[in-house]
Amino acid sequence: MDPFILKTLHLAGVFALFSSLGATMLAGSKGKSASMLHGISLVLILLIGFAMLEKPPMDQQWWMVKLGLWLFIGVAPVLAKRKLLAPWMVFALCLVAATAAAYLGLRKPF
Repeated sequence: MDPFILKTLHLAGVFALFSSLGATMLAGSKGKSASMLHGISLVLILLIGFAMLEKPPMDQQWWMVKLGLWLFIGVAPVLAKRKLLAPWMVFALCLVAATAAAYLGLRKPF
């Protein structure tokens, strides 16, 4: 598939992910549709990310770190719903994790 289309779909998934995170943080435990969008966008990001890689570079570790960041963003709403962290802090940590994932995807430093 065309790399431009894959990147566009990947970014659309990221936009949907952060929209759902914002809705989840604002709605609390009442946002069932926001939680569904969160899960769907996470799967979309993962599948398209692996489609862009075609074959994971096993000699490099940057993509494994990105998977760890992806897992953190996936668990983040639970941290806010169970009041382990304040919602604003969870959202800020997700923004930091997404920035780090973008850096790793663009630079591939290690």
